[in-house]
Amino acid sequence: MKYLLNGFLTLVLGSMLSTQALASNRTDDKSIVEIAVSAGSFGTLVTALKAADLVETLSGKGPFTVFAPTDAAFAKLPAGTIDFLLANKDKLTEVLVYHVVDGKRSPKSLVAERFPKTLLGKEVEVRGNAYRVLSINDSLVIGKPIQASNGIIYVIDSVLIP
Repeated sequence: MKYLLNGFLTLVLGSMLSTQALASNRTDDKSIVEIAVSAGSFGTLVTALKAADLVETLSGKGPFTVFAPTDAAFAKLPAGTIDFLLANKDKLTEVLVYHVVDGKRSPKSLVAERFPKTLLGKEVEVRGNAYRVLSINDSLVIGKPIQASNGIIYVIDSVLIP
């Protein structure tokens, strides 16, 4: 149990530190995709966006609110899930657009709305508390939101499955 807890804390702190480092750099002049590519912790997400032909869309004007799973989040999926999705463009696209909400939403507005509709047309549940812990469905938001030229990115610790 001690090793599991230590591993979990290492994963969360490492993700937070890389997100905090990213957030401390100026990102509001880069698109959502440019930030994902340069961050180094979204390789699987970038690969998936390319496979689903969504790079151009998320590089466009927007604005978008993106719940971006890290590589560690994708690694938590059951074995074979990523390969299945990459081989099935329609299913992959469904999963990816389930991570995107139209418009640039602040944490406060997300919590107030509680059930924003994603580009898939399905809602996600947003919960927040007095300690500024924000969750999307069962996924925790890691660190502060990252401002992009065409929206905002919330780094999440699990892949959202519609």
